[in-house]
Amino acid sequence: MRKIIALEEHLATPRIADAWKEAPDAERDGYTQFTKVGKGAGAPGERLLDLGAGRLADMDDQGIDLQVLSVTTPGVQNLTPDVAVPLAREANDAIAAAVRSHPDRFEGFATLPTPDPAAAAEELDRAVTRLGFSGAMLLGRTGAKNIDHPDFEPIWATAARLRAPIYLHPQMPVPAVRDAYYSGIDPITDFLLGGPGIGWHYETGVQLLRLILSGTFDRHPHLQLIIGHWGEVVLFYTERLAKMQQWKQLSLDRPLIDYFRSNVSYTGSGDLSDRYLRWTIDVVGVERIMYATDYPFVDTGAGQARRFLENANLTDTERNAIAHGNWERLTAHLPAPARP
Repeated sequence: MRKIIALEEHLATPRIADAWKEAPDAERDGYTQFTKVGKGAGAPGERLLDLGAGRLADMDDQGIDLQVLSVTTPGVQNLTPDVAVPLAREANDAIAAAVRSHPDRFEGFATLPTPDPAAAAEELDRAVTRLGFSGAMLLGRTGAKNIDHPDFEPIWATAARLRAPIYLHPQMPVPAVRDAYYSGIDPITDFLLGGPGIGWHYETGVQLLRLILSGTFDRHPHLQLIIGHWGEVVLFYTERLAKMQQWKQLSLDRPLIDYFRSNVSYTGSGDLSDRYLRWTIDVVGVERIMYATDYPFVDTGAGQARRFLENANLTDTERNAIAHGNWERLTAHLPAPARP
């Protein structure tokens, strides 16, 4: 393989971490209670802040050549607009500085202040056209508003116009869902069950389905999304979901499976599973699969990240497509950043 580009590679800024702690209880993502950020926090908390030598050394240890940097969940989406907008801009400037320092090792996904959708669309435009970012990462809902809410239409319109891919990353389900389905065992188990165990994968898969069913891709046929964890559950249920169009005539331009194969790409998020890789290839094709390690939350060090692709039952052409070619093709139409 010429190189491996990893797309779900996280960071935090001290000011965003502080803002998470100060958010109202109803808007506090449970994930932030278990993700300590800062010096002395230990891995992964310290690694989230490192955009220099330590991160580069970890990438070398994994066998990763380039990271597309993104602020970890919940980003600034659980904050009030007056807080979210400046913090998103500050985070994007910090990512841009890291990319300038190591242009052969880093690219950037923009952090978007979705509590102010108009400002989020403007920030996406700035990040792509001025800072040279490769797209953005969104973290599902904003408060009680699902990702397909009409208020967010400016974000989708801007992403489609720029041909900027949007990585749709999980966040915790709303408190009422956590209380109903994922609570009552013990605090840590409740968190894991409602979060990275299964809850946030259902949450993200449903958000993707809402985008499809609400006609977002019909309005914006050039819009491209990326989702992790081998399709966030729903990819493994496409045949059943397709029956929705048999049971009820949905007002969609195409068969449901076409959106999964034409408007969405997939990564494993550090889940090094040959079985999931083969299933995903069978459902959507090699040309829709990219790579991610979910740094620093999943340990793929000691060369595990590279060995997974090296040892996978793939042709050299398929291996290189997943490692870097599909990402390079997806981002080939991005506008060149304006000179400062």
